[in-house]
Parts: sequence; C-alpha cells; structure tokens
Amino acid sequence: MQRLDLRRAARAIAFAVFAAVVVAACGGRARPDTVAAPDVPAAYDMTVIADKDGQFEVQGATLSEEDFKGALRYRRDRNDPVKTILLKRGEKQKVTDAHIAGLARIGLELRVRTFLQEKEGKEIQEIRTTAVQ
Repeated sequence: MQRLDLRRAARAIAFAVFAAVVVAACGGRARPDTVAAPDVPAAYDMTVIADKDGQFEVQGATLSEEDFKGALRYRRDRNDPVKTILLKRGEKQKVTDAHIAGLARIGLELRVRTFLQEKEGKEIQEIRTTAVQ
C-alpha cells in the first residue's frame, strides 16, 4: 500500500517537472497577440544627427547639449515649440551612449518626446526617461 502511494507521488512529481520544462521551453517564443504597437509619429518636429564627442548636428550646425537646449528654448519662446525629436546616425559617427543620455536629459527637462533610429531603414525607438528624486 505504501509502495503504491510512493509510486503515485513519484509520477506526480515527474509529471510536474515535465510540464514545467515544456512551459519553460515554449515560453520564450510565445508572444501575445495583444501587444500594443509603439506610438511612433509619422513626422517629427526636428531631426538631429549624431556628431562627434556627443554633439548634435542641427540644420547643418554642430551644437553641444547645452546649446541644443538653448535652441529648443528659443523656439519655445517664439511660440514654435518642438514636441518630437528624432536622432539619426551621422555619416561618420554612430549613435553613442553619450548622444542617447544627452537627448534623454533634453527630453526630460524640456518635456519633449525623443526618438532614436540607429541605422537608416531600421526600427525607430522612443527614448523614455523618468525623473529620479
């Protein structure tokens, strides 16, 4: 009688382990059909290009992060605010972490939505930040 209970318990444990392995193996590839599409606008108010040393090329001029903030503030003061900015890779310069961090700070301080396209023709991603208090 006790052997029967041990066999039943062993089968139950083996089945549970097998089920866990099957779920774990298939779980990485399973994607829900209800994933929200990214909210990427069709057009951007301003497109900037990554330049050397974490700087940005804006309409042909190379600007530091602070100068770029000043240009955005100037447009806001003229009642022509920028709401969306797209950062693209330059011809000779890749988008670096310094570019992303600088644009994230600009977006957070000036309440601008910032987007990133690392390679031409690739996916556009939104740069999202939260304030640390």
